[in-house]
Amino acid sequence: MSETITFDQLQETVYKEQLSNGLTIFVLPKKGFHKTFATFTTNYGSIDNRFVPIGKQGDVKVPDGIAHFLEHKMFEDEEGDVFQTFGEQGASANAFTSFTKTAYLFSSTQETEKNLTTLLDFVQHPYFTEETVEKEKGIISQEIRMYEDNPDWQLFFNLLAGLYHNHPVKIDIAGTVDSIREITKDDLYECYETFYHPSNMILCVAGDAEPSHIINIVKENQARKTFKDPEEVERIFEKEPEHSVQEKTVVPMSVNTPKCMVGYKIAFPEKQGKALLRYELTVEILLEALFGAGSDVYESLYEEGLIDDSFSSEFMLERSFSFAAIGGDTAEPDKLVQRITETLDRAASEGISRENIERVRRKKIGNFLKQLNSPEFMANQYTDYAFHDLHLFDVIPLLEEITSDQVNELLPVLFQEKAKAVSQITKKQDE
Repeated sequence: MSETITFDQLQETVYKEQLSNGLTIFVLPKKGFHKTFATFTTNYGSIDNRFVPIGKQGDVKVPDGIAHFLEHKMFEDEEGDVFQTFGEQGASANAFTSFTKTAYLFSSTQETEKNLTTLLDFVQHPYFTEETVEKEKGIISQEIRMYEDNPDWQLFFNLLAGLYHNHPVKIDIAGTVDSIREITKDDLYECYETFYHPSNMILCVAGDAEPSHIINIVKENQARKTFKDPEEVERIFEKEPEHSVQEKTVVPMSVNTPKCMVGYKIAFPEKQGKALLRYELTVEILLEALFGAGSDVYESLYEEGLIDDSFSSEFMLERSFSFAAIGGDTAEPDKLVQRITETLDRAASEGISRENIERVRRKKIGNFLKQLNSPEFMANQYTDYAFHDLHLFDVIPLLEEITSDQVNELLPVLFQEKAKAVSQITKKQDE
């Protein structure tokens, strides 16, 4: 099934192809670009630890961190390390695992056909042995311990542990040293067979790419392989209470300046498609208007020495969860919590000015247009939106439609005291 989608306002065209095995291909050509960037992504991340395996009846609970472990193992096969193959073909390759996705990618200015074929072939050829799985446990355990010593990482995941009772978003993406020990070769194959089916994956190619040529390469490649019939994956999540787990977590670590983050668990909205995207953009505008660089609150906190350039706000909306987080480095963590809370309370009762919202809206449009010059941004973000049946290029028209009334309507309902948690990293006493 072929589709050509043109966004006249941005002068961008997207070429979409859905193959008989379920794989969706997007090609985003950029004239005058010398670089090609490709991502091959499965709709499977660290939160997907309980599901019904393909071809089975009952559900299973797999060890935490297995999606990330699987990502590591995919780069090895009988021949050796796939990174070396990409390097010989003039490409830079990488991969990452998030809460909801695992992506494999390469960037190159030459040998696009070879690199694309290599990407498809290694991701679609799992090779795990008991020996290589055991070896990987040591490598990933070291990585986990490294993150345990990272104050920013601890600040963030302590916040999520304070917000969430049951949802696996509170668990470190890499798992724990104990959970990694439990992973077996059979676990990896079961997760692979369930989540790496072409129907649960998107290939996106951006930059120096001729659409029909790219699509033909992929079609020929997939035609040489056999896959089971596609099945809808059944993922299982426990019901999450509205209130947070605990109000405050304080952990002493070796830091020069304490760190503080205030978070709010926000119920996933009953919205789909463009309505969901409009909601996400509206919340982002709201947070930027209140706490972004250039806002009155940011300026006054900065002048008082309560914050520095590390201060930021974030809204994360993914399938099955959403939350807001605000904070950064600060000499007075409790005072910063008080000021953030006061800002949100005042905004809920008084609203945010039309001028402030308009300034942020225009700034977001400008930043978005600049990012369209990056094939990496386009491929990664297009994939993110496509898993929600959205197009990246819908962002601009929706940003242009959002009004100050729509932003202010959300203020009284988003940030509930019962759904709030605070995470702080303080200096160790002996330092």
